[in-house]
Amino acid sequence: MRNLPRLTQCSAPLTHEVTVLDEFGARRPMHIPAERPLTVFVDKRELVTLMTLGLAPELLVLGYLRNQRLINDVTEIESITVDWEVNAAAVRTRAGIANIEQKTAQRIVTTGCGQGTVFGALMADVNSVQLPSAASARLRQSSLYAMLEQARKLDSVYKKAGSVHGCALFCGEQMLVHMEDVGRHNAIDSIAGWMWMQAGELPVSGADKCFYTTGRLTSEMVMKSAQMGVPIIVSRNGITQMGHALGQQLGLTLIGRAKGRHFICYSGFERFDGEPEPARLLSEAS
Repeated sequence: MRNLPRLTQCSAPLTHEVTVLDEFGARRPMHIPAERPLTVFVDKRELVTLMTLGLAPELLVLGYLRNQRLINDVTEIESITVDWEVNAAAVRTRAGIANIEQKTAQRIVTTGCGQGTVFGALMADVNSVQLPSAASARLRQSSLYAMLEQARKLDSVYKKAGSVHGCALFCGEQMLVHMEDVGRHNAIDSIAGWMWMQAGELPVSGADKCFYTTGRLTSEMVMKSAQMGVPIIVSRNGITQMGHALGQQLGLTLIGRAKGRHFICYSGFERFDGEPEPARLLSEAS
């Protein structure tokens, strides 16, 4: 068995009740998403402050370190301790992080909601990403519809309070894990942490998996999926030009505007087994 780190289990309350005034002049209670800062310390060195719901803060921190390429293996971490009284996460490594000052020196600030900062080295490593072949990693149109239906039925913070993003990891039509946070970057990082923490000799592979996200397919989201080995991403939202270019460069299948039985496949057509809907007749008015 792998020598997994010790993690606290400090999930925080996910919503907060406030009193609102609506257009009819009525005052009523309403739930809104919680948002709180979580400052990450690595071996007592302050690294970053993440704004988060607090659903799975330990997995968020672990996935953040993974996706920023600050650690290469989960066994490098001895423990992650979250304390909401001081809004901090203390990461203890087994042997330190080599060249941490150099690795964290260059940052690119993105326009993503929530935590949207990546270190420049992440994009510099794009050519080292290896994904499974199109023959071995595929998605059927019927499976896409099944995924979207599961996502629609989720008992989520979004349904109760709105204003959050969600990500889910699928294997075929089976949803393995679902995470929500104030930003889509936090949600995907939390899933990265979950993948590393699963029991067994090896972490969960992304090769036969598919990501679902409610957020835009930006370059950072595409890159994070790719470096986690997941070759197919489905979004309820759209895509940016840089996200599209990066997806084509890496050979990812990127599907956006996916809701109900509607979707647009932007790239990676060779991984997608289409089962086209019957052509709809255009109305005379159109």
